[in-house]
Amino acid sequence: MASEIYLDNSATTRQYDEVTSLMADVAANNYGNPSSLHTRGIEAERIVSGARETIAALLGAQPSEIYFTSGGTESNNLAVIGYLDANPRKGRHVITTRIEHPSVLEVFRHLESKGYKVDYLDVDGNGRIIPGQLEEKIRPDTALIGIILVNNETGTMQDISRIAAIRDALNPQTVIHADAVQAFGKIKLTPARSGIGLMSLSSHKIHGPKGVGALYVSKGIRINPLFYGGGQEGLIRSGTENVPGIAGFGLAARMTAERTQENLLKAARLKQMLIDGLASSDIEHRVNSPGDALPYIINISFKNVRAEVLLHHLEQRRIFVSTGSACSSNKKNRSHVLAAMNISQEWIDGAIRFSLSHQNTEEEMRLTTDALKDIIPVINIRKKSRAGRNI
Repeated sequence: MASEIYLDNSATTRQYDEVTSLMADVAANNYGNPSSLHTRGIEAERIVSGARETIAALLGAQPSEIYFTSGGTESNNLAVIGYLDANPRKGRHVITTRIEHPSVLEVFRHLESKGYKVDYLDVDGNGRIIPGQLEEKIRPDTALIGIILVNNETGTMQDISRIAAIRDALNPQTVIHADAVQAFGKIKLTPARSGIGLMSLSSHKIHGPKGVGALYVSKGIRINPLFYGGGQEGLIRSGTENVPGIAGFGLAARMTAERTQENLLKAARLKQMLIDGLASSDIEHRVNSPGDALPYIINISFKNVRAEVLLHHLEQRRIFVSTGSACSSNKKNRSHVLAAMNISQEWIDGAIRFSLSHQNTEEEMRLTTDALKDIIPVINIRKKSRAGRNI
């Protein structure tokens, strides 16, 4: 068996070797502060600018529209809170969905405590918003709509073009913030063409370093900083820039973009292998991810099996998966995403997220399927045995 099968790439990815090497080199040899006016500072600023240009080009944006942050959570907070703080006259009504990442949902709950009116859109059985409901919710005082482009638990993709069209028809002044943390590097993103004003990105989801992210802010949109200091990143994000991390982010983005389509096709092939392998078995299960979800994320529920138990059995075989969002999986709460999709508690309790990268292989899919076929009957036998002893 492979020494390790890592199927938790939506939580984080293994860093590219080239990124690790570049970061070590930058840390050792380009240690200047980008704000310094001497040669060392200028060299560091060039590295930061180069990464900014790379990410901007991948989004069809201008470098001046890209602001580096510490990651997706900060980008989401900066986008929503920063925009509303800078534009109080736009209104105190905001819209989001019931399936957002915790770093967005908790922001909107915070806004409610501050007196904002928040409408949470329902989703259908595939995890997509209901367009008619969005039409009903947009008001003249709707300042912002927050939408996760690719759901981190199921891979469901929202139709952002349709969302933008509805916004344009009812209140074109409403800004759309897109959480693109799970989308960036996996599908083509063009925020300006899609009607997106704010977009959050994260480095460690695309084989870059942790602790680095970015926020796209469309030209003409004003946001206020979350904290104050030296005024780096165009006065939006104070603090000395993480030059090695930003360099690594830029390289990871470029390397991932070079094989986006190739990686997507491979992920689709691996996903189908996993689904077909389970379909040909006697294991009672249901695939919670819709058929047209981003293939990197496959959410599958197993009947009469607690996900935590299955996770630990797989871990004993060096197969690493997740029960949901890594940012909240340590909490013993039911999946708010699957609950919003009207999936029963019985199935939610047995839900496992398998999340892929281009580094996974067909052999790993076969080994994972075989492991599930071995483990689940054993879990069921033990469960029945315990139930018998309690009679």
